[in-house]
Amino acid sequence: MTDPYAALLAEIQRAVLEAPAHTSIERRRAAAARTETAPLLARYLGRVHDEAPSIGDADVAALKAAGHDEETLFELTVAAAVGAASHRCARALAALEACEAEDSRRSEP
Repeated sequence: MTDPYAALLAEIQRAVLEAPAHTSIERRRAAAARTETAPLLARYLGRVHDEAPSIGDADVAALKAAGHDEETLFELTVAAAVGAASHRCARALAALEACEAEDSRRSEP
């Protein structure tokens, strides 16, 4: 199956993860890949990946109180969201490919 959005997703990933920014490329890639090592920040970014709607002002305030500046938090949050979306997209395409393969197998004589 050809992904009609592959080029667009790649451009978004490049813009968020590789373009010059306040936060290093390595740190943004880690946020996207869920490999951030700072414990409080790793928990927060994990929630961005898994349960973003549950994040509130108190979560951000706790991170700021721990010394993380707003620009870093913004960039890492966006990177984590792009990483989560990329992962979900890949899983969805894999499921569609599996369905297509099953359909073509069933339609063979």
